[in-house]
Amino acid sequence: MQRVAIARALANDPPILLMDEPTGNLDSQAEQDVMEHIANIHNTGKTIMFVTHSKDISSQAELLFEIRDGRLCA
Repeated sequence: MQRVAIARALANDPPILLMDEPTGNLDSQAEQDVMEHIANIHNTGKTIMFVTHSKDISSQAELLFEIRDGRLCA
Protein backbone atom coordinates (compact mmCIF):
# COMPACT_ATOMS: atom_id res chain seq x y z
CA MET A 1 0.00 0.00 0.00
CA GLN A 2 2.94 2.34 0.67
CA ARG A 3 4.19 1.84 -2.89
CA VAL A 4 0.73 2.55 -4.27
CA ALA A 5 0.55 5.76 -2.21
CA ILE A 6 3.94 6.85 -3.58
CA ALA A 7 2.86 6.04 -7.15
CA ARG A 8 -0.36 8.01 -6.68
CA ALA A 9 1.61 10.97 -5.31
CA LEU A 10 3.89 10.90 -8.35
CA ALA A 11 1.03 10.76 -10.88
CA ASN A 12 0.85 14.55 -11.22
CA ASP A 13 4.65 14.93 -11.40
CA PRO A 14 4.96 17.29 -8.40
CA PRO A 15 8.32 19.02 -7.85
CA ILE A 16 8.16 18.28 -4.09
CA LEU A 17 6.86 15.19 -2.30
CA LEU A 18 5.69 15.49 1.31
CA MET A 19 5.56 12.15 3.12
CA ASP A 20 4.36 11.33 6.61
CA GLU A 21 5.90 8.10 7.93
CA PRO A 22 6.37 6.54 4.46
CA THR A 23 7.76 3.35 6.05
CA GLY A 24 5.38 3.15 9.00
CA ASN A 25 4.09 -0.34 9.81
CA LEU A 26 6.40 -2.09 7.34
CA ASP A 27 8.68 -5.02 7.98
CA SER A 28 12.40 -4.35 7.58
CA GLN A 29 12.62 -5.68 4.00
CA ALA A 30 9.62 -3.67 2.79
CA GLU A 31 11.02 -0.61 4.59
CA GLN A 32 14.30 -1.00 2.73
CA ASP A 33 12.47 -1.44 -0.59
CA VAL A 34 10.39 1.71 -0.06
CA MET A 35 13.47 3.73 0.94
CA GLU A 36 15.22 2.55 -2.23
CA HIS A 37 12.24 3.76 -4.28
CA ILE A 38 12.33 7.09 -2.46
CA ALA A 39 16.08 7.42 -3.10
CA ASN A 40 15.56 6.65 -6.81
CA ILE A 41 12.83 9.29 -7.01
CA HIS A 42 15.10 11.80 -5.28
CA ASN A 43 17.90 10.99 -7.74
CA THR A 44 15.64 12.14 -10.59
CA GLY A 45 15.69 15.64 -9.12
CA LYS A 46 12.61 15.56 -6.91
CA THR A 47 12.70 17.21 -3.50
CA ILE A 48 11.38 14.85 -0.85
CA MET A 49 10.43 15.86 2.67
CA PHE A 50 9.32 13.21 5.10
CA VAL A 51 8.48 12.84 8.75
CA THR A 52 9.69 9.80 10.64
CA HIS A 53 10.31 8.60 14.16
CA SER A 54 12.92 6.13 12.93
CA LYS A 55 16.57 6.99 13.54
CA ASP A 56 17.58 4.46 10.85
CA ILE A 57 15.39 6.17 8.26
CA SER A 58 16.34 9.70 9.29
CA SER A 59 20.04 8.82 9.00
CA GLN A 60 19.51 8.51 5.23
CA ALA A 61 18.41 12.14 4.86
CA GLU A 62 20.65 14.78 3.29
CA LEU A 63 19.27 17.45 5.61
CA LEU A 64 17.72 16.69 8.96
CA PHE A 65 15.56 18.78 11.25
CA GLU A 66 14.44 17.50 14.60
CA ILE A 67 11.56 18.70 16.71
CA ARG A 68 12.25 18.16 20.37
CA ASP A 69 10.06 19.45 23.19
CA GLY A 70 8.11 21.52 20.67
CA ARG A 71 11.20 23.29 19.32
CA LEU A 72 12.83 22.95 15.92
CA CYS A 73 16.47 21.84 16.15
CA ALA A 74 18.66 21.92 13.05
